[in-house]
Amino acid sequence: MLNEIHFPNPYQGVQDVPTKLDETPSQGGLLCASQPIPFSSLPTAMAGQSTRLYSKGRVLGYERGKHTQNPNYSLIKLEGVQNTEDAKFYLGKRVAFVYRANRVKEGSKIRVIWGRIARTHGNSGVVKARFRNNLPPKSFGATVRVVSRLIYTLN
Repeated sequence: MLNEIHFPNPYQGVQDVPTKLDETPSQGGLLCASQPIPFSSLPTAMAGQSTRLYSKGRVLGYERGKHTQNPNYSLIKLEGVQNTEDAKFYLGKRVAFVYRANRVKEGSKIRVIWGRIARTHGNSGVVKARFRNNLPPKSFGATVRVVSRLIYTLN
């Protein structure tokens, strides 16, 4: 039972839908959702694939006016977010700027600057985020990770 995945049947109550495996998957048979599928018959990309537990965003730069910029706030364009209503979901979520340094520190060259999404910016899904240390200018155009509270408390 531990080596099986069970999918709900979307065709429940529909006529003329097969409810069993006609052939084995290796022979190109039809898989139906009502039967449990053993892990061994799943494609290797699906069986051993890791799942990304964060959303991606891109650093656009600092908050700025016509003549001055404020490095306390960074503008971040969230992937898949197109308007202000969608961006409001991410308010209060944590943001991680992960980068690689030259020197080993605490056993790793990988470092993180943590921040939090503060508010939306404009109408196209851009948000403002405050980081513990202001992001360096080399981060402009780089990718950041937006994680929920559950993820970063597990580490």
